[in-house]
Amino acid sequence: MRRHLLPASAWRAGAAVLAMAAAMASAGAAPRVPADDNEVVESLPTVAGWSREARAMRRELQQRPTDAAVAIAAAARYLELARSQGDARYAGHAMGALAHWAALPPSGTPPAVLVMRATIAQFLHDFDGAEMLLKAALARQPSNAQALITLATIYRVRGRYDDSDAACRALGRVGPALYGLACMAENAGLRGNHGEARDALKTLLEAPSLQAREQAGTRQWLLTSLAEIEELAGRPAEAGVAYRLALRAERSGYLLLAYSDYLQRAGRSREIPALLDTEARSDAVLLRMAIAARGLEGARTATAAAELKARFDAAAERPGTDAVHAREEAMFALDVEGDARRALDLARLNVQLQREPIDLLLFARAAVAAKDEPARAEVRALVRQIGLRDARVDALL
Repeated sequence: MRRHLLPASAWRAGAAVLAMAAAMASAGAAPRVPADDNEVVESLPTVAGWSREARAMRRELQQRPTDAAVAIAAAARYLELARSQGDARYAGHAMGALAHWAALPPSGTPPAVLVMRATIAQFLHDFDGAEMLLKAALARQPSNAQALITLATIYRVRGRYDDSDAACRALGRVGPALYGLACMAENAGLRGNHGEARDALKTLLEAPSLQAREQAGTRQWLLTSLAEIEELAGRPAEAGVAYRLALRAERSGYLLLAYSDYLQRAGRSREIPALLDTEARSDAVLLRMAIAARGLEGARTATAAAELKARFDAAAERPGTDAVHAREEAMFALDVEGDARRALDLARLNVQLQREPIDLLLFARAAVAAKDEPARAEVRALVRQIGLRDARVDALL
């Protein structure tokens, strides 16, 4: 799922993190309490240039544990590592940075800390927890633009477009106009108002203020949104142009995965390994490499499937994580293992949690591959209920 962060000048839960921490151990295993404070319980993977920064962050947190700005900065850095490295353990460290407020009620927690906790919960797919935290923050600080754009995104991911519209409009009233307009354009595209959405995003992209080098990230976000809308509209050639422009502006993990999926649908799998070769081996990256490896030769891509299968097997032993990994497992079952029935079961489980176009498209593809007419009818009903208009899904149903 894409995240949206407002820039610093304009400024894209606890229980979930505890569950995630428990998931790091084998199901049913008793927790181990270190006998000595100096005992190393677990080592996170080494990240180039990170050790010195991590030590400095820890020192500052120890010296100023009640400083919300320090804690939020540390949590944001840990969460960025969780995303870039594909390692959820960093999300636990992110919540740990906010430990001073863990036992306090929302009314006693700074709104910015609540928003940071919600962002971590969003990363862990605890959308209910994230929504609760964001609403608590907005009850005390209605003009919190980051809370509003995050809430709008969560509603969109869950297929609640009307609620997302309301958050977008509120964002437009309190934040930079660009973010409110782009937020509404994304929702318009999902509803099938593709021309309206396309024109709105292109108008924003033409603004002189967005041509500066420091606005590359914003241009990339808008171009990626434009590419996705072109795919929804059934215009793959135009989508490809927008994706390439987005890559030229600035690379991001979300963009690389979205473009990889586009290349796969376009029959250009051979381009995927080179595109993802320098990325951290997250589950999502390994999945695309494994899909691309079908029909291709090369040990590096061929091993992706085996490594990913081992990760899924390990995750299956952890309690309460089935729905969190259902999208990736469904894609693996369908596009790597060729097990349409298992893919359908997992895709059905996944849409109980998240309902982005990729999720409905996966559900539809699995239903077709399994030759399951009732499942196809189920997808049609869900698409109508949400209000999604996606030419790729329509072509399958």
